[in-house]
Amino acid sequence: MARSLAKTSATRTALLEAAKKVLRQKGYVGLSTRDVAASAGAPLSQIHYHFGSKQGMVLALFEHLNAQLLDRQTAMFGDATLSLSERWDRACDYLEEDIASGYVRVLQELIAASWADPAVAKVIRAGLMGWFDLITDVARRAESKLGRLGPFSPEEVGAFAANVFIGAESLYLLGAEKKGAPVRQVLRRIGDLVRIAEAASSKR
Repeated sequence: MARSLAKTSATRTALLEAAKKVLRQKGYVGLSTRDVAASAGAPLSQIHYHFGSKQGMVLALFEHLNAQLLDRQTAMFGDATLSLSERWDRACDYLEEDIASGYVRVLQELIAASWADPAVAKVIRAGLMGWFDLITDVARRAESKLGRLGPFSPEEVGAFAANVFIGAESLYLLGAEKKGAPVRQVLRRIGDLVRIAEAASSKR
């Protein structure tokens, strides 16, 4: 029984990895379950068994990746040995990892798909709200330590950070950096602003 469950889990994981690979190559519109099955070396019927459909498969991929990365980010932002600016720097480092791993492409493809598909939008919205809630909580703790965050409420800071990262990811995939827009460098500079605020707070 245990061997059967392990085999089932291994097949599911292989299909998700193959879906990520094909999605990066062909996008959501060009992705087919047949291509994913071929890439995973599995029968097409396994996709229907594990996920039900192309949509179910891609949403399972997003939820799988998003949960892992949200756990990673939660642990990092909860690390009391790091200053807030160091946590922001680490978040920027993680962006580089997420671009390389394919998560950013998966997310942006599904954001685009969600505009015309309410079922996809529901899952993506729920996933992104997890990030919003995390950053909002970080902002609340920063406010208690550093004082008022200018004119922004913690919720507004959460919305700002979410927009900054998602927008940067989109512009990166569009090739804006190659045209002269310093997309990722802007994110690093926000960390510098946080350092200035931390320095000012320490002198009070």
